[in-house]
Amino acid sequence: MATFIPALSTIPRARMTPGERRVAQRLDSLLEDDYIVWYDIPLGRQRRYPDFIVLHPARGLLFLEVKDWKLDTLHSITPESAVIDTPKGRKTVSNPLIQARQYAFTALDQLERDPQLTQSDGRYQGKLCFPYGFGVIFPNITRRQWDEAMSEEAQERVLPGHRLICQDEMLATADPEAFQERLWAMFDYRFGEKLTLPQLDRIRWQLFPEVRIDAPTGDLFGDEEQSEAPATNAVPDIVRVMDLQQELLARSMGDGHRVIHGVAGSGKTLILGYRCLHLAQATTKPILVLCFNITLAARLRCFIAEKGLTEKVKVHHFHEWCGQQLKTYHVDLLPGSRPVYERQVESVIHAVDQGQIPRAQYAAVMIDEGHDFEQAWLKLVVQMIDPDTNSLLLLYDDAQSIYQKGALKFPLSSAGIQARGRTTILKLNYRNTREILSFAYEFAQDFLTAHDGDDDHVPLIAPEVAGVSGPKPAFRAFKSDDAEAHYLVRCIQTWQEHGTELNSIAVVYTSNAQGKRFHEALQSAGIPSRCLQQSFDKHRYDPQAQEVVLLSRQSSKGLEFDTVLLSGLGALDSAEEKQAQEARLLYVGMTRARRRLMVTGSKVNWYTERLSELASA
Repeated sequence: MATFIPALSTIPRARMTPGERRVAQRLDSLLEDDYIVWYDIPLGRQRRYPDFIVLHPARGLLFLEVKDWKLDTLHSITPESAVIDTPKGRKTVSNPLIQARQYAFTALDQLERDPQLTQSDGRYQGKLCFPYGFGVIFPNITRRQWDEAMSEEAQERVLPGHRLICQDEMLATADPEAFQERLWAMFDYRFGEKLTLPQLDRIRWQLFPEVRIDAPTGDLFGDEEQSEAPATNAVPDIVRVMDLQQELLARSMGDGHRVIHGVAGSGKTLILGYRCLHLAQATTKPILVLCFNITLAARLRCFIAEKGLTEKVKVHHFHEWCGQQLKTYHVDLLPGSRPVYERQVESVIHAVDQGQIPRAQYAAVMIDEGHDFEQAWLKLVVQMIDPDTNSLLLLYDDAQSIYQKGALKFPLSSAGIQARGRTTILKLNYRNTREILSFAYEFAQDFLTAHDGDDDHVPLIAPEVAGVSGPKPAFRAFKSDDAEAHYLVRCIQTWQEHGTELNSIAVVYTSNAQGKRFHEALQSAGIPSRCLQQSFDKHRYDPQAQEVVLLSRQSSKGLEFDTVLLSGLGALDSAEEKQAQEARLLYVGMTRARRRLMVTGSKVNWYTERLSELASA
């Protein structure tokens, strides 16, 4: 079966015509696993919606237009238009072949801007290096009916026979090979070479900007009125896109309350971004994105800005949002001796109950780091969703729960979340290399024991690496804190000399005192850096600034960097009752690294001995 995006079972019946659904069922069942089929996904700034786009590594790219016309309702057809009878009277529409051709050429013009998708030399230099085609499907007209109604000469002018699939050629009993030959007859030529996986990803990157990673989505095809635009402008040499499973989930999510339980690095934040993009186009009220970590909130704001959604999507860490609610609605802080941040939450809950702060303020609420939210917090946030849209997305990973009050140790239904049957588990880790993930999980696995879940609790899951390999994580021991700090400086200087960008490096420390020491060492060496210890600094964190960032393990949650120096392990307490908490924190720190992980410590303790043993194994 083909990979169908969105999943066919999730497409509302009202969204598809009966003929489109029959075509979808045939594409889904009669094509093999290496086919990808997209239904009703927009292309270009003009938001053109091809009915189906089919991609195959050997066959190429195909655009299909489906019409539910019947022969007795098709009054006439010319090369440019058709006159059809509808329940609302006679109507003139475009010839469906013209529509399919326009969809194809809109996409092909964009794809030809990518030099890695075009012929590099020869007669066809600059043209696509893979085949493409376009055609029409009539699910209610048989081939015999069409041939009797149209002469061969008329067909060639209006809709050539090889560009058309008819009702009797797409029956449920159709031979898969014969059906596929009908599809590929719509191509004018065929190539011998297959598209590579990177080329398939580049096609997706070009056609569907919403699946791009670390790249703006607002400038899809540029100004479509300017056909002479530079062919290769702003196309990177290496592109990163959502995995097909992530894209499938993002496009198939549907309405209502949704819960995604994913391991670290499984792309939860990417799916959140796509969901924001989708809902921002469909709603008038703002969308709220909440997390627990101040630094992650700053990163998410940059992520949302990259998507061009700042006006519609509001990003806050939870306590900041509570403070904003109190200020906006002129609500006084409840008295008491408890910390201000706790009284802020209590004050908002009380004010909502009393009608001082309105409910239903947002079209949708997205919660990242849901594992760190308390029951009362979630119950409060659910009330902020407009019941007309009732859109909630909760993302979490038990393995990254580092606060005792979190870890979702309560039924989600008790917080008003309607999650039963609406939970998706993501096991594949796309962030870390196989070596980093194995190293981190082997170290912490005794403290990350999987358990069974009921209808309301999803079990803690072990991650599975997506297959990327890299250098083995390293451990270095030092006789003093100063020697450790000097080593960090030398490593960063060496990497910088070899072209590593500073904002791709993070120093994750275990105590504020050590973070300050490491920061001073970097500053003394003239290395641009920022230490995120104060709330003010965390709020202002800019992941695009060319500087090394230093942050605690707690503040690193949800972030990722190409290179991570997890340092200062000598300061950790080896007491048995501390080991579970510290192991979880170290696991979080290690899994921030995408490609390179260096762990350091200046004193011997249980953690340094264990990690030294793993690194030398």
